[in-house]
Amino acid sequence: MRLIAELTMPRNNAWNGKWAGKDNKYTILFSTSKNMCKYIGNYRYDFGDGWIANVEIREAEYREKITNEFLGYGWMVDSIKINKKIL
Repeated sequence: MRLIAELTMPRNNAWNGKWAGKDNKYTILFSTSKNMCKYIGNYRYDFGDGWIANVEIREAEYREKITNEFLGYGWMVDSIKINKKIL
């Protein structure tokens, strides 16, 4: 099974209220066993400084654009795989 994780920043405290990467797509594609389907969903992480990250994990669509970029936040996907949440 192929899953995709997509990173967004739904809340930020940038000076202009806009995340500079908002218009880009940040995804990681990974293959996993069927029992990992339980990880499909949204995971939020509050940095405590006004920034909140969201990682959505879903089944990858066949023709979906994959970037394999996650802006250094790949640890969030690893945390979800290990802990079922972002720590």
